[in-house]
Amino acid sequence: MKIKVDFPKLFVLGFFAAGAAVAISNWLPKPSNTASATIAVPQLSFEATEGRKLFDANCATCHGKNAAGTDKGPPLIHDFYNPGHHSDAAFYFAAARGVRQHHWHFGDMPPQPQVTQDDLTGIIRYVREMQVANGITYRQHQM
Repeated sequence: MKIKVDFPKLFVLGFFAAGAAVAISNWLPKPSNTASATIAVPQLSFEATEGRKLFDANCATCHGKNAAGTDKGPPLIHDFYNPGHHSDAAFYFAAARGVRQHHWHFGDMPPQPQVTQDDLTGIIRYVREMQVANGITYRQHQM
């Protein structure tokens, strides 16, 4: 028994199925590029309190109040930024050299030359204390 396949009809059917899938995906709700979670703000250490002032002056425009993210930059109170995935060194590097977009769709982060190494030490302390207060702790990164 020989089965005959009508490739032109099969192609047309596949084309319309793909079109329907695209149309349906355009109607589905899209994930937001802003943080919507409530952020717990702990009693901060002196160093983190100073870091918060520096964060607010240099980082909050994009990374948001309490590092919760905005429509311009991602939340740093997110598991992507746990110390096992983004070490403190990654934060120093990001401020010094900028970062290519890789987890989110906000575009590349430009270098922040106005932020000194000492400023970053305080900023990182603030971010890490905020992360711990929100359940984000070291987890070894696995690919």
